[in-house]
Amino acid sequence: MRIGLQTWGSHGDVRPFLALAHGLHAAGHAVTLAVTCVDSARYAALAPRLPFRLEDVASPVVGDRAALERIGRELERIRNPARQARRMFERILLPAEEAMFEAAERLCAGHDLVVGHHVLHPLQAAAERHGRDWAAVALAPVALPTAYRPPMGLPDLGRAGNRLAWRMARFVLDQGMKRDVDRMRARHGLPTAGDLLDRVWNSPRLTLLACSPTLCPPAPDWPAHVHVSGALDLAEPVEGGVPPALERFLADGPPPAYLTFGSLMAGSDLRETVGLLVEAARRAGLRAVVQAAGWEAAGLRADEDVLLVESAAHGEVFPRCALVVHHGGAGTSHAALRAGVPSVVAAHIPEQAMWADALRRAGVGGRPLSRRGLTARRLADAIAQVAASDAMARRARTLGERVAREDGVATAVRQIERRFAGADVSC
Repeated sequence: MRIGLQTWGSHGDVRPFLALAHGLHAAGHAVTLAVTCVDSARYAALAPRLPFRLEDVASPVVGDRAALERIGRELERIRNPARQARRMFERILLPAEEAMFEAAERLCAGHDLVVGHHVLHPLQAAAERHGRDWAAVALAPVALPTAYRPPMGLPDLGRAGNRLAWRMARFVLDQGMKRDVDRMRARHGLPTAGDLLDRVWNSPRLTLLACSPTLCPPAPDWPAHVHVSGALDLAEPVEGGVPPALERFLADGPPPAYLTFGSLMAGSDLRETVGLLVEAARRAGLRAVVQAAGWEAAGLRADEDVLLVESAAHGEVFPRCALVVHHGGAGTSHAALRAGVPSVVAAHIPEQAMWADALRRAGVGGRPLSRRGLTARRLADAIAQVAASDAMARRARTLGERVAREDGVATAVRQIERRFAGADVSC
């Protein structure tokens, strides 16, 4: 098949689609991937090295670091998940909406099937305009209603209560976000959309939940078109190998803590955030690797117990660490789990708090923290508690071995080939 993929968001939203594109190409399909990154244009530079076509679309959505910091601070202040989702939609999706729709139109015109990030209404609209088959890839179960889990940010109210909560969540989402979706559809001659969850964000043909079933087992009442594939992980990291300075640091002492808030570092005061992470690691008595893109330009300095890095291949570095301190992004949460090391999560948004709780319930994460109002002392106490837990370390190794055997990319490719007419399942 000719398959067009499209995604937008942070690096955690792009990497799974790079992995899926590699998997589909290896299975014999002709693949094009359209990428819109919120804070970086780094993926355009990968295009010449990829075996499939990559199109960079309107990246970065927010190119000014000061603007990113303002957006980051604004989102951190919002406690209501629906309001926070609405603000993210306004600040980092709508500015690139028309460019993404034009890219989606090109994908639909030149491919048999399109597959997209589940919060990507331009692709769904273009597929509808062209009568093209489409599938969705969800990176977290936040838009898949079930009586067995409440909507994000709400307590578990039991099956009856959760059903009612999801009905309310549908209404709130449609009231808060569907008018912008319908406005774009009207510009392109399409009728108003149906329910966001069932008709726009999730495909009624195939919605892949790209999460490990170890952290997110399938809900018994999900429809047959929802399939938990496992995480979509790159076999070859885009960062390359382990840099010599990092290799020396890892080899020269006991396993360090690895500390990163991922792409959210770009939306924070870098000096303040790095200072918080370094002080917490020192208070906990651990050597530390701190991931902070732009640290040299910000005038930050490392020493013999703290190494600052621009980026690192998590799959190669995490297994050599004592624990990982992170923001609770889906990609980092899965990388730590797969590496067999415990996590300390300081969540910035409700979706990250959900992953923090999932890691805690699995026995591989400490008590979830919130980035809002976080102090070095509180973070250090959480780090020290996790570092001292032999039981958590053993549990992490056990689950890491299990998750390492999962092959989310292969499962996703099989599902795509089985679900859509004309697929060559012998590929």
